[in-house]
Amino acid sequence: MDTSNHFEFSTLFSQLGLASDQESINQFIQNHHISGSIRLDEAPFWTSSQASFLREAIEEDSDWAEAVDHLDSELRH
Repeated sequence: MDTSNHFEFSTLFSQLGLASDQESINQFIQNHHISGSIRLDEAPFWTSSQASFLREAIEEDSDWAEAVDHLDSELRH
């Protein structure tokens, strides 16, 4: 059973296979932006498996949904 805290941003980045230290997270957010009309999972910088994970997290309102919503918000600034 996965007992990690799904609401930690660094854990979400790890789950997505991305570097999860604070500097890498900040750099990712600075270098990747999406417009208001594109869904998070449709952004061109995700792999197909990352996009599927993000889409399912929201559609299924999974434990990851809050962290994914936070990521969505950060990438729109």
